Amino acid sequence: MSAAPHPAVRTVQSLAVLLDLTRRARAAGSVRELAFLAVNDTSQLALLRQGATWRLDMGVDALSGVLQPEANAPYVQWLDRVARQMSTLEASDTGVRAFDRHVVAPDLAEDWSAWWPEHALWVDDPAAPHTEGRLPPPAWLLAREHPWTEDELRLIREWRSAWSHAWMALQPVSPRSLRSAWQRVRQHLAPRADRPWWRQTRLAWAAAVLAVLCLPVRMSVMAPAELVPAQPAVVRAPLDGVIASFHVQPNATVKEGQPLFDFDEALIQGRIAVAQQAVLTTETEYRQAMQQALSDPRSKAQLALLASRIEEKQTEVDFLQDQATRARVLAPRSGVVIFDDPSEWIGKPVGTGERILRIAAPDDREIEAWIPMADAIALPAQAAVKLYLNASPLAPVEGQVRYVAHEAVARPDGGHAYRMRATLTGDTDHRVGLKGTARVQGEWTVLVYWMLRRPLAGLRNSLGL
Repeated sequence: MSAAPHPAVRTVQSLAVLLDLTRRARAAGSVRELAFLAVNDTSQLALLRQGATWRLDMGVDALSGVLQPEANAPYVQWLDRVARQMSTLEASDTGVRAFDRHVVAPDLAEDWSAWWPEHALWVDDPAAPHTEGRLPPPAWLLAREHPWTEDELRLIREWRSAWSHAWMALQPVSPRSLRSAWQRVRQHLAPRADRPWWRQTRLAWAAAVLAVLCLPVRMSVMAPAELVPAQPAVVRAPLDGVIASFHVQPNATVKEGQPLFDFDEALIQGRIAVAQQAVLTTETEYRQAMQQALSDPRSKAQLALLASRIEEKQTEVDFLQDQATRARVLAPRSGVVIFDDPSEWIGKPVGTGERILRIAAPDDREIEAWIPMADAIALPAQAAVKLYLNASPLAPVEGQVRYVAHEAVARPDGGHAYRMRATLTGDTDHRVGLKGTARVQGEWTVLVYWMLRRPLAGLRNSLGL
């Protein structure tokens, strides 16, 4: 039998193992690798049967001999309950506490022999650096059959201290909480006894905030807008009827007098034929009455009535013929045709005066915006307007307010808004119909009013002040 090593030799060997473990901890590339060292390689310092790491926010994080612990496993759940109870006990100065089944709750002690040997060790590091924004290192749970010696506890404490520093250097930074941010602000603004009241930090910050809130800014409002023709020629239906065909397409350029669209003339021609037949019938009755008047004086009284009926029927014929000449609608001026899809109009009955299309000059453009009722502000004469088109958001179209409607009108989206028109102050290549967002400049005010105008208005409407 070989003799037991000398105590001094054992001490040197233990220190060598400790140095090797700390070196491997510093070289670890992740917290998962560190946890593996804690639960598996700590046995090089003190013989272990089982080891585990536990975190308050995650429970059992690592187990010896297992790559990934199963959170729903009975052993892991029992171990988590034991660790939570141990974490509620008063911490020791060294962070190392030996315990057995008599320390835990009776329901946990009943299953102790099924999961663990007789002696266990709770290892924490109360001196671990708690850096703001980083989670504290997990606790260790170690178990074996025989009691722990003082030499082993000292080695484990040193190993745990080095391991904790490696953990704090590797584990990810957690988001800063609002509470910690508020504490830093309070510390920064706390009064200092070595300074007079006019040099206190909180007074300087208050003055700076007040100065910023009093900065002059322009009131402004954002509103949906688009480019529209400024003075378009509106083409309306000259008669009641059905549109038969279009001779132009949307956005086409037309000249004055060019045909735009035609009405279905079948109904008009039918009415003309009926009216002409009525004229012929009335004229025949008039000639018969003239022949009877030669022998019957009483028939002379009907001649004037029949003559007036002939004039009435002839007037109706003339009117219908005039309607027939207007069945083909011509362009009243040269420009670009603005209307919807022609297929939506063909075959659709329209009434006299109904708008069919518009004709605008190529350079006849202006900005039309719809200011929401909640954003209506006082606008000076010729207030500046910038239209940021969706097609070109980096090149705004500039203009000046021409007028703002006095009354809000209903919009297709169901809301109410004030119509605003603005003339362009510069040239633009964008076509009519492009949409975007308009920014309208108002009067000068202070920043605090610009920030609080909408909240105060909402508070007033809610409380009825």
